[in-house]
Amino acid sequence: MMNGVAQVQPAIHTSFTANQPIAKPKTSFSTILKQTLNTVNDAQLNADNMTNDFVSGKPVELHNVMIASEKANILLHTTIEVRNKAVEAYQEMMRMQV
Repeated sequence: MMNGVAQVQPAIHTSFTANQPIAKPKTSFSTILKQTLNTVNDAQLNADNMTNDFVSGKPVELHNVMIASEKANILLHTTIEVRNKAVEAYQEMMRMQV
């Protein structure tokens, strides 16, 4: 039985050392956040434009308008939930005692 544990032990190692610098991410959090908010905004504007085109009688299919509207709605609600979780995490960290 001890032989099996000895075989596993050499496989467990860590590549982190105290002197090793932490690798920087390729894109910053603010860049990702801006891109995401721009995507949500673009979806909202696209849905609004398609709705306006449909109401004004332009040749737009109703199902395409509904799909664009629901896509924008889902993106917006997802963004709101992510924001809520981020605020909740921040508040939890502020309540921590040092």
